[in-house]
Amino acid sequence: MSAGHKTMCSVCGSRPIAMARVAYCFACWPGGPVAPPPCLRCGSRTLYYASGLCARCHPSAIPPVDSCRSCLAWGATRNLTWLCKGCASWCRKYTLVDACRICGHGAVLDLDRVCRLCRKQAALVRGARAQATLEETNRDGQQLFIADLFSGHGTPIPIRSPAPPVSPKPLAPVSYRQPTLFDMTRTLRHRGMGGLAGRADPQLAAWVEQFTKQRAARHGWNHGLTWCVRTGVNIMLGFQDTPGVAIAATDVSVLSEVDLPIAHVLEVLDDAGLLEDDRISAVTAWVQRSLSGLPEPMTSEVGAWFRIMREGSSTTPRRRPRTEITIRLHLGWALPALRQWADDGKDSLREISSADVRAVLPQDGITRAQMGQGLRSIFRLLKARRLMFTNPIAQIKTGFPDPKVPLPLNVEDIREALDSANPARALLTSLFAFHGLSSIRVQHLLLTDIHDGRLELAGRSVPLAAPVRQRLANYLDYRNRHWPKAANPHLFVHFRTVNGTGHVGYRWIYLLLGPNINARSLREDRFLDEALATNGDARRLSDLFGLSTHAAQRYTEALDHPGFRSDQPANERHSSPSSGT
Repeated sequence: MSAGHKTMCSVCGSRPIAMARVAYCFACWPGGPVAPPPCLRCGSRTLYYASGLCARCHPSAIPPVDSCRSCLAWGATRNLTWLCKGCASWCRKYTLVDACRICGHGAVLDLDRVCRLCRKQAALVRGARAQATLEETNRDGQQLFIADLFSGHGTPIPIRSPAPPVSPKPLAPVSYRQPTLFDMTRTLRHRGMGGLAGRADPQLAAWVEQFTKQRAARHGWNHGLTWCVRTGVNIMLGFQDTPGVAIAATDVSVLSEVDLPIAHVLEVLDDAGLLEDDRISAVTAWVQRSLSGLPEPMTSEVGAWFRIMREGSSTTPRRRPRTEITIRLHLGWALPALRQWADDGKDSLREISSADVRAVLPQDGITRAQMGQGLRSIFRLLKARRLMFTNPIAQIKTGFPDPKVPLPLNVEDIREALDSANPARALLTSLFAFHGLSSIRVQHLLLTDIHDGRLELAGRSVPLAAPVRQRLANYLDYRNRHWPKAANPHLFVHFRTVNGTGHVGYRWIYLLLGPNINARSLREDRFLDEALATNGDARRLSDLFGLSTHAAQRYTEALDHPGFRSDQPANERHSSPSSGT
């Protein structure tokens, strides 16, 4: 043992002094030897060194090697806090400290609550039988090893043949529900996940487990995501007061308290037939909040309008469903008038006359046009459904908002996005800038929509431009490198959608493009570029991009606007250094 810079005992000269300002060690203490006190840091009564610390804790001592405090391998040193190299990496990856569910040894556990020693024992034994479980490989004990020298090569250890697995029986429907004495809010803040997951009915958990494995294999889930979904499902099964009864979707939201994937848990429960979807859509909740405070008859009439707008109607007069954005706009424009009539004592929209409509309409401007459009949507639909006798706004002219004049973008911003180092951003920009696709169309693009250098769009076959094909190849290589097992059929995916089948949202597109450009402005810039190249040929715009005649004329008429740089050549609009166009 090297003494380093410590003062040595004046008697033996081989051990450091017991403490400061004392010339002897405890072994040479006058009248001794004296038993050294326990270490002030770890409490050990062996290997005492100096200044109240043992050789394992004193910075000047060089303690002997010892067993790894995680996997018990011999050869660990103080350099890695008495861990072998493998366990040091293991403890950086996992942080849960508890008793191993296989051997009961207290150590750092992985996501399956298994220690590293059991994992290494399984790797050593599985040379004889690849399908052996952790319980089988650790049934006859564990082989300790030298630290940092573990190898799975060598003669495999024979194991006993496992019992055939028990296949889960089909789930029988539960026709009863156990009533509860008290209705309490579900929470995971004050209790561990393992306890609730362990309460799940074993047969029911085995039945649902097969659907978790099927979805994990189908969508290429990694081990961590599969464990999180399995844990979330078992927690919800442990919450059940009646095993086998359907679980309300709103109850699954409790998993957000422990950051478990709610969407995947809902999918697995739905596959197993254990989900009762009682969720209220965002637009429905918004309409309910917006109509609060209005009289009941008026609320009922607007509610009928909302249901037909959202779901459509197959009976005469037929009507296609409208988007949530349209519903929010129309109702938002009409709400000031509805609240004003409610304040004036009107209980139903049947009481509204043309004079009442004229009284609430603004005199002029875009506000008048927007309120008129919202009220016209409500009154026209209710009149068609015979929920009103007359349409009070039918003979009132409210005008239309002045259309926004489309203007070109800064060419440098487009080039910067086209040459982005992010393959998804470069491809996204090229689809908008070269082919004028809409945001909703790009969100729903499938991998099968593009083949042989052509893009199939609702009956139209669009040849892809060479720069788009180049960026498409780069993006597909990027996607295959990052998510090789992804089963999502959509072209664009990110880390939230890659493990499912949903499409990306508009917010993802907005954030990816950046603050200087957006999907709408890129689309309008492409239409303006084509209108300039064809000298305002509206028929060419209609044939090339599928626009209506009225929409095409909006871009051809914009060529005379003073803000449009008509002196710039069309072939320079979307060129970039790397595109070759």
